[in-house]
Amino acid sequence: MQPFALDYARPAVEPDTTPPYAYDRGLQLNLLRDGRVAARDHALLRELGTTTSTAGSKTHFDD
Repeated sequence: MQPFALDYARPAVEPDTTPPYAYDRGLQLNLLRDGRVAARDHALLRELGTTTSTAGSKTHFDD
């Protein structure tokens, strides 16, 4: 029997654009290219709605 989720799974699609921020493992924060914390950039948050990363799922086994 095939698990239910495999009927609906889709391959991950790479976005056409790259976000203006990157995850910093040492600080465990998303940083802008100039080193500022992305979550403190109000214009960026208004434009994107949020800053996301996969850090939690890569660093915590209980997610």
